[in-house]
This record gives sequence, C-alpha cells and structure tokens, in this order.
Amino acid sequence: MADSKGKMTKPANKTPPKSPSDPAKDRAAKRLSCDSNSSHEGAMAGEISALEEAFRKFAIHGDTRATGKEMHGKNWSKLCKDCHVIDGKNVTITDVDIVFSKIKGKSSRTITFEQFKEALQELSKKRFKDKSDEEAVQEIYKLIEGKTPIISGVTKAVSSPTVSRLTDTSKFTGSHKERFDPSGKGKGKAGREDLVDASGYLGILIYEIQNITLPFSDACVCGACACHP
Repeated sequence: MADSKGKMTKPANKTPPKSPSDPAKDRAAKRLSCDSNSSHEGAMAGEISALEEAFRKFAIHGDTRATGKEMHGKNWSKLCKDCHVIDGKNVTITDVDIVFSKIKGKSSRTITFEQFKEALQELSKKRFKDKSDEEAVQEIYKLIEGKTPIISGVTKAVSSPTVSRLTDTSKFTGSHKERFDPSGKGKGKAGREDLVDASGYLGILIYEIQNITLPFSDACVCGACACHP
C-alpha cells in the first residue's frame, strides 16, 4: 500500500497555457487603467470635499462653539435659503423643516454630514422633478458646493426730523453756528472764543499791552485811554 501511494502521480494540469503577449503592452494598459481610476476617484473626492466644506461653513455659522461636524435646524434652513434650494414653488421652508425632522434622530437636534446628504436626496426629488434621481442629487449638490453663509447688512439708522434738526450744523444759528465751518467740522477753541490777531506791528503792540504789566509811563502810549490820569 505504501508503495502504491508513493507511486501515485499528480493529476495533470488541464488549464491551457496562456498565449504569449508583449510585456510592454501589458504595462501600458495597466498604467492607463490606474490613471483612469485615480482621476475618477480624484474628481469624486473633490466633489465631496466641496460639499463638505459648504456643510462645515454653514454648520459653524453663528456658533463659536460649533465644530462643523453637526448642523442645527436653524443653520440647515439658512443653507437651503442662501443656496436657493428653497425656490418657493417646488420646495418651501415647510418642506425643509419636515425633511430635517424626518432625518435627524428622535432625541437629537442636529444632523451629521451623512444625514445631511440624505436630506438633500429627499429634497432633490421635489426640487428637480423632471430629472432622474441621480441627476437631481447632482443638481442640488451644485447649488450648495462652494457656497458660504450670506451675512445680512448692518441696519442703517433712520433719522427723524427732530434728530436731523439737532445734528445738521448748516441749520444752526447764533453763536452755535460759529462753532462749525461750512463742512460741519468743529472749529475748536476758535469757535468758542475771540482770539486776538497778533500779526503785524499794531497787533503785536496791542498783544503786549494786554498781556504785560508795565509802569504807567511805559505802558500808556495813546494818551487818551481810561487809565490816563
């Protein structure tokens, strides 16, 4: 028995031999396949990255403690408004709120990025009814990619007639009018006091008489002033 087992031969390989091929052609085909796959994956990664970036920017809007990984319902509604997902016809603010409540967890107040994409998929069916499901999702992604929250402008002050009358320097009268130049800029001390022009010989002489105390014989030069004996 031992001899018979030892003499047993292996079954012949019935697989037909491969036909010889050009190694250079094989390497070229493999390289083209790898390049095609990498470019496709890169395009998909770029698309997802743009969508994730928009999600993060809206998720942290108005909340300094937010991490950008989860989004509140208020920011979700703002995203749909700012990115024109809400068109007022096919998709309304009510539709947006309903989808958010449907996608988020029962005890949760936020949605993750994966849930965000699910919500967009739900809205895409209503927003782009004339397109296939896949095309509708891509179209709604395009509305959001690269977008940032729109910051409302600063509220402008509305001046009443009373406020205008009190602040418009061109309407001032009397001594108040003298405190401002034609452009409305304050004159400072020159608008509050009469300053002596000390330019020229006479101006210098008057300034010295008013500001320097001298003996009578030296100070009085006119001979007709009130201080003359």
